[in-house]
Amino acid sequence: MGLKIGIVAGEESGDILGQALIIALKKRYPDAIFEGIGGKRMIAQGFKSLYPLDRLSVMGFIEPLKRLPEILRIRKGLKQHFLNQKTDIFIGIDAPDFNLSLEHVLKSKGIKTVHYVSPTVWAWRSSRIKTIKKAIDLMLTIFPFEKRIFEENGIPVCFVGHSLADSIPLHSNKEEARLTLNLPLEGKIVALLPGSRAQELKYLAKDFIQTAKWMLQRNPDIRFISACPNEMREQQLRAYLQELGGLDINIFQGQATTIMAASDAILLASGTASLQAMLVKRPTVIAYKMSPFVFAIAKRIVKIPYIGLPNLLANKCVMPEFIQTDVIPEKMGQQLLAFLDSPKDNEKQYAFYEKMHLELKKNAGETAATAIGKLIYSK
Repeated sequence: MGLKIGIVAGEESGDILGQALIIALKKRYPDAIFEGIGGKRMIAQGFKSLYPLDRLSVMGFIEPLKRLPEILRIRKGLKQHFLNQKTDIFIGIDAPDFNLSLEHVLKSKGIKTVHYVSPTVWAWRSSRIKTIKKAIDLMLTIFPFEKRIFEENGIPVCFVGHSLADSIPLHSNKEEARLTLNLPLEGKIVALLPGSRAQELKYLAKDFIQTAKWMLQRNPDIRFISACPNEMREQQLRAYLQELGGLDINIFQGQATTIMAASDAILLASGTASLQAMLVKRPTVIAYKMSPFVFAIAKRIVKIPYIGLPNLLANKCVMPEFIQTDVIPEKMGQQLLAFLDSPKDNEKQYAFYEKMHLELKKNAGETAATAIGKLIYSK
C-alpha cells in the first residue's frame, strides 16, 4: 500500500500549486494515494476530490458566516476521513481559517501536517503565529520575506517559490498567445479579469465593463478579451454584459495566462492574477471592491500599504491600485490608455518584473516535495 497523502486546496490558486506538488510527489512515491479537496488541475493528476473545490471558495467576513454550517460539515467529514484512512501526512494549501484548525486536530492525532502558503501574519492577525506553531510540522512559503517570520518563532519553514514562476516563461510571446486564441496579431488588446469568485464579479464586473466602454469612446479600435474559470462565472459575466447593453468582448474559459500574454494591458481583480500578470510582464491595473461594511472592518485590521502581490513584493507601487470608492471607470480607463499610448514607459518595469520572476522561480513543486519527503521520514 502506498503513502496516503491528504491535501485540501481552498481555491483556484491552490489548485495550481497542488497540481505542481502532486506531479513532484508522484515521482518520489508513484503508489501514493492523494485525497481531499482539489480542482480540475489536481484531479487531472489522479487526485480524488471528496468535495467540490468551489464550496470552500468564499471571501470576506460575511460570506463565510452564511456558509458556516456547510463548511463545518465539510471539515468534520474530512477529519473523519483522514483519521479513518490513517493518512500519513496532510497538506493544507492556503485557506488558513479552514485548514489550520483541521491541521491542529490531525497533528494531535499523530498525523504529520504541512501548511503550504503562509497566512498573511505580516498583514493582519499576527497573533495567529501561536496557533500555527501548534497546528503544523512544516510551513512552506511562496514569498522570500515570509521565511524569516517563521524562523524567528521557531517554526520549521522552507521557502519554495511559486509554481507559476516555474510554469510561465521569462519572456511571454504576444504573437504566439494571439495565434493560440485566434486573435488578430495587429492592434491593441486589453484583458479584463474581474476575478474567479462570484462575489468578485458582483462587485467589479460592471465597473470593468464600463471602463471598457469609456476607453472605446476614446479609441474604438481597442479589442477586449476576458477569462472565466468555469461556465457559471462566464454566465454571470455575460449577464452583466447584457444588463449594461453589451460589449464586443471575447470570453474564454480558463487560459488566463495566455490571455494576459496576448494583451497589451490588463485590468484585474487583486489576487493571484496580479502575480500572473507580473510574471507575464504586462502593464497592469489592479482593482478591488467589497461591501462597504466589510471594507470598513478590513481597513481597521489590515495593516499593509498595498493589496497587490507585486506591490507587496516590491514594497512600492509597481501596479496602480484602485480600491473601493476609487474603483471608477474613468480613472482606471485613463491609466490603461496611458499604458497603451506609452509602451516605452512600460519597459522600465519589465526588468524589475524579470528580477522578481527569477526570485520566485525555485522549482516550487520539486522543492516542496523534497521538504515534505524529509518530514514524512523524520522521527
